[in-house]
Amino acid sequence: MICHSGRMLLKLTGSSCSGKTTIALAVGERLGGIVVHDFDELGVPDDADRIWRNRTTEMWLCRALEYQRRGLDLLLTGQSPLGEVLAAPSAPLLEGIAVCLVDVSDQVRRRRLTERDPGRWDTPAVEAFLGWADWHRKHAQDPGYRPDVITDDSWSDMVWDRWTDWPASDRRWSTHLIDTTDRSVADSTDQVELWVANQREALRSGHLGLSQGWPDRALPEGSPKP
Repeated sequence: MICHSGRMLLKLTGSSCSGKTTIALAVGERLGGIVVHDFDELGVPDDADRIWRNRTTEMWLCRALEYQRRGLDLLLTGQSPLGEVLAAPSAPLLEGIAVCLVDVSDQVRRRRLTERDPGRWDTPAVEAFLGWADWHRKHAQDPGYRPDVITDDSWSDMVWDRWTDWPASDRRWSTHLIDTTDRSVADSTDQVELWVANQREALRSGHLGLSQGWPDRALPEGSPKP
């Protein structure tokens, strides 16, 4: 068996208020060889749109490549789903990619939005967050579910056809799910830490679906998703 000692991008995705950043920072304090960043830490423009998110996703992948050259993994939080990460121009240059959807119930998300930003979000805005969360869940399961949500009006450099013809059974299409609804922060952190360890081991052992060369190969039917 070929073993790999490469580094990787570990992406925590999902709609707002699922706890991604809090969990990622806690995981970063526990593990070595990893740096943690939040997608929005450099600021979000008032006119942020899909093209801005696409370009910023590419910027973070380039940052992941810099860390890769330094022998470090990047644990990145943000709302870009698996399909956007794979379509970014630099994605095939990464030695490994793994995505985890950090989710929470609609009821808890609605409450957290209200508590975090009192008076900021009206009812249509809150419902948009919930709708985006629901789309994330379905996208994680099936690349064929409403790809237009991310592909329409997108950045011209995005390479969507890397994955848009994949069936849901393709072993490269793998988003791990962690639901934080009834979990403490410590428990959620444990779950993400375990997920990181499993993805690192999958890369080392040659079993990671999204290791270098992934655009040109499909894993055999019946192979377990890491």
